[in-house]
Amino acid sequence: MQDVTDLYQEFGDDRVPPGQRETSKFPVLSKSGTPPWDPETWEFTVTGAVDTPLSFSWEEFQELPSETQCQDFHCVTGWSKLDCVFEGVPFPVIADRAGVSEDAMHVLFSALDDYTTDLPLEDCTRDEVLFAWSFDGEPLARDHGGPLRVVTPHKYAYKGAKWVTGVEFLTEPVLGYWERRGYSETANPWNEERYS
Repeated sequence: MQDVTDLYQEFGDDRVPPGQRETSKFPVLSKSGTPPWDPETWEFTVTGAVDTPLSFSWEEFQELPSETQCQDFHCVTGWSKLDCVFEGVPFPVIADRAGVSEDAMHVLFSALDDYTTDLPLEDCTRDEVLFAWSFDGEPLARDHGGPLRVVTPHKYAYKGAKWVTGVEFLTEPVLGYWERRGYSETANPWNEERYS
């Protein structure tokens, strides 16, 4: 298992960002409840500014190279859960397979509940950005984004789409669900970038 809990040193002085409080719980927050999913019809797509658009079934996605990482999780509402053990596919695995075009600058994540969020490409192509299917050794709970969610330990957690179904590589930024409602596009917890 890879421990990436020291990544805060790249962004700030303290592991728990300013304005955050540590919790042992893992609260559930979503925009509209838990959507249904069918493992037989679920599809993960990679589209946009790539050399090779990709599509994976649930079984195929689970066969991709994966890692187990110990990460911290920071919610924009003010709580942080430390030492979360996630298993999943690092973002660079997907990017390498698709072949990202030189003019790609951003990544739009989409999800089963029609949620979207956008991040600059450079914020995604980090090994700590995982498409996670497991939490603390168990399949990711449905209300926490199972079967698959994105985790972004260097950003507030709304940048990590729950129930993720695909990524689109973009040449320009696009505002996602919460960003259109006034949340920060950059979402750096150590700078308290909560709102735009």
